[in-house]
Amino acid sequence: MGIQGMELFAIAVVIILFMAVLKQFGIFEPMSSFEDESSDSDLELSTVRHQPEGLDQLQLQTKFTRKELQSLYRGFKNECPSGMVDEETFKTIYSQFFPQGDATTYAHFLFNAFDMDRNGSIRFEDFVIGLSVLLRGSVTEKLNWAFNLYDINKDGYVTKEEMLAIMTSIYDMMGRYTYPCVRDEAPSEHVDKFFQKMDKNRDGVVTIEEFIETCQKDENIMNSMQLFENVI
Repeated sequence: MGIQGMELFAIAVVIILFMAVLKQFGIFEPMSSFEDESSDSDLELSTVRHQPEGLDQLQLQTKFTRKELQSLYRGFKNECPSGMVDEETFKTIYSQFFPQGDATTYAHFLFNAFDMDRNGSIRFEDFVIGLSVLLRGSVTEKLNWAFNLYDINKDGYVTKEEMLAIMTSIYDMMGRYTYPCVRDEAPSEHVDKFFQKMDKNRDGVVTIEEFIETCQKDENIMNSMQLFENVI
C-alpha cells in the first residue's frame, strides 16, 4: 500500500479489525436466536468476576437497542466468562488474523483505546461503548475515537513519536511480505506526510481540532467512516 493511502488505512483498520474480533467472539449471531429472557435483561450473571452496568444504563450510553445489547452480552460472556478481556487475550486474538506479521504492538495500542479506566482489562461496558461509537457514532465521534488511539499518552496531542509508533505497528502487523514490498523507511515517510497535512500551525503536534478538520476534508476518509454502519 502506498504512503498516500495510509491515513485512510490507519483509521479504517480500527473498524475492520474490530469486526474480525467480534466474529472471533461469536457475537455476530442472528438476533432472532436470542430470546428476551428475564435472567439476561439486567445483565446479571452470578458466576462472572465482573458484572456490567444495568441494561437501561447502557442503552443511555450507547446507540444499541435492548435486544442488541442482550445479543452482544451473550456473545461476550460466552467467550469471556470472567466478564473481562485482558491484554494478552486481546493480543492473541489479533495475532490469529496476521500470521505473517506481528500484531502485538498494534493490539496493545488498540487495547488501551478500549480500556477506558486504565485497569488492564476491557469490561463489557468498555467494549460496547467503543463498539457503539465505531458502528453507530457520528463522523466526529469516530474521529475522536481514532485520535484517542493515536494519542498514546492521552495528553490531547499527537506527536511525531506517537504517530511513528502507531504507523510502525501497522506496518509490522501487515508483515514484511506485502506487495509491493514495504521499505524500512516507509513509516517515517508517512509520519512526515501526515504532519505536513495535519499540523496546520507547524508547532510539531496535531490537536484534535486539526485532526478532525483535515479528516473531514478528505473524501476517502469520510467514506470509510460510513462502511460499517448498522452491521448489527
